[in-house]
Amino acid sequence: MSGDAVPGLIAVLAVTVATLAIGTWGLRFSRTTSDFFVASRSVNPRLNASAICGEYLSAASFLGVAGLLLVGGAQMLWYPVGWTAGYLVLLVLVAAPLRRSGAYTLPDFAEARLGSRVVRSACSLLVVGVGWLYLLPQFQGAGLTLESAIGAPRWVGPLIVGSVVLVNVMSGGMRSITFVQAFQYWLKLTALLVPAMVLLVVWVGDGRPAGSGAGDSWSVPVAGGGAIGLYGTYSLMIALFLGTMGLPHVVVRFYTNPDGRAARRTTLVVLALLGLFYLWPPVFAALGRVYGGDLVAKGNADVLVLELPRLMVDGVGGELLTGLVTAGAFAAFLSTASGLAIAVSGVLTQDVTSRFVGERGPAGTPGSIAPAFRLAAVLAVSVPVLVALFATNVGVAQSVGLAFAVAASTFCPLLMLGIWWRGLTDAGALAGLAAGGIGAGGAAVLNVVGVQGSGWVGALILQPAAWSVPVAFATMVLVSLATASRAPLHARRFLVRLHTPEVLEVGG
Repeated sequence: MSGDAVPGLIAVLAVTVATLAIGTWGLRFSRTTSDFFVASRSVNPRLNASAICGEYLSAASFLGVAGLLLVGGAQMLWYPVGWTAGYLVLLVLVAAPLRRSGAYTLPDFAEARLGSRVVRSACSLLVVGVGWLYLLPQFQGAGLTLESAIGAPRWVGPLIVGSVVLVNVMSGGMRSITFVQAFQYWLKLTALLVPAMVLLVVWVGDGRPAGSGAGDSWSVPVAGGGAIGLYGTYSLMIALFLGTMGLPHVVVRFYTNPDGRAARRTTLVVLALLGLFYLWPPVFAALGRVYGGDLVAKGNADVLVLELPRLMVDGVGGELLTGLVTAGAFAAFLSTASGLAIAVSGVLTQDVTSRFVGERGPAGTPGSIAPAFRLAAVLAVSVPVLVALFATNVGVAQSVGLAFAVAASTFCPLLMLGIWWRGLTDAGALAGLAAGGIGAGGAAVLNVVGVQGSGWVGALILQPAAWSVPVAFATMVLVSLATASRAPLHARRFLVRLHTPEVLEVGG
């Protein structure tokens, strides 16, 4: 290992040790089953918002956005804009009612709303699928980071991140992970902000040179390529705007709020923190067009954030900045992977592993569900790690975009109609989930295995949300209307519960 790799190695070790230490400290607060799944619904909005941003700002945000902007120009700003704007939809339509549902997971909500175990099972399958699809780029990004920072083989990253996530998740569940993810948000923000400020000073000192190739692509508001390019842009916007509410690791966080009002406050703080973070990837991309042209030529745009400090600052200064961004990137993989592992493990525990692993200890305590939860965590992490070791041809941000498309085509219609329309039936929900899941999920699988078409066929596979989301909504509504007699008898009462502020319930 060369001397240049030492700062990166120290950064990775420091983040790993800090993550494990904070997770172990948080274990002291995990005493009940509710602590494992939803932190006993007692997380205050500021801490919860930091934790949400910690898990939401993934490899795609830390590495992928700058790389996409470097290659694609201003039209790729739709990625950070969409990832942030999705919380506006979540704030207005979903956050408070979802918290008032009293559910632990999305499948819990589906069963409570529709009274159907079949729909619950379908939701469980989709949570696992979306979670694994979203975990894949975290492990791929970890491989890229360690390869760039310390020269490690690409397979080392997925194994290290997977191992650390497993230890943290199995130790204390949601309660301990909350503290870890809140810490990791502020680490990621610092790891982008400080190097960006230093590199801007270097750029000014160089006489503010203009970027080679910085031209029309930085002034086009939507994608080029005629009708196909326009379709791709709008399809991406639909996936990002509507997919946020269907991401299992995001939705489960709103169950940890004390009440609906706290859920709304949490979302407002999240919007502010995300906006603060997303100011900085475009700075790296703009500087990359001046100093990082070789990365584009070599097809290594995803490592721009990691390589730019060395390209702009010589000597120890450049290595220290590289170490800092490496720490931030590693924190991104750990925090997002932890949140996803918690969400997937919770579903697998309730619907799969608890049937095979008997409870131990008094009911309602961590000991009663810990064995099943830990087995579920192993399944939740090991499958995407194995896929990441073999599927290396999918871009980091592209993989995340596909996960958003699947979430937007399945859980978004279920939540929107389940919260706001009394006429939703179990048959309609199941048909809509199947239509959206098969459509967007099939496209995602084709992308992961490397099947890509050309022209309109390729566009429809690469960006499926523009057709899969309307198909899912239409199927859910039409089948529900055709099976109106199957509408749950408790639907009206359940919707009143979702839309009644807690203060009125107490007052009544």
